Amino acid sequence: MESPSSVFSGWDVYYTVTGTSASALTGLTFVIITLMRDSERRTTSDGVTAFSTPTVVHFTAALMLSGFLIAPWPLLLWPATFLALVGAIGVSYQCRIMFIALRFTMYEPDVEDWIWYTILPMIAYAVVLAGAVGLAYAPAPAAYAPAFGVALLLLIGIHNSWDVVTYITLKDRSTSEEANR
Repeated sequence: MESPSSVFSGWDVYYTVTGTSASALTGLTFVIITLMRDSERRTTSDGVTAFSTPTVVHFTAALMLSGFLIAPWPLLLWPATFLALVGAIGVSYQCRIMFIALRFTMYEPDVEDWIWYTILPMIAYAVVLAGAVGLAYAPAPAAYAPAFGVALLLLIGIHNSWDVVTYITLKDRSTSEEANR
């Protein structure tokens, strides 16, 4: 069995960049949510749970994965176990988010919402889980799976942050315009 350092040694810069990006984007998301809390438009807890909280979860997962995969593990079993846990928890979390979105009544998610808020994150976490399994059989090629998962989680987080901020901003603007008429 290969050592973790031989499997992930070439990934140091990649995971340093993705981890730093995930950390910065998580902080920025907190700032935006804080600034928008005084927004005229109030959201339900299901709306926050289905649309805003998962974005922070995806950034945090990308940060954790990036940090753990550049750590100097003595055995490949440890990063594989961590990847399996993150992947399995992520898939279960996405199932929960899907059920919340299905029962959501204040807004009906469209096809794009289903893709970005449920399907793509499910794929990202499933790929991370598959990478964990792959490390036992073909470690070097399997190292690409968590890298893809992390990149996809960052892309999803960026898209979804922009989507939520744009939605709230446009809704607030249209509500203000209607009130002024």
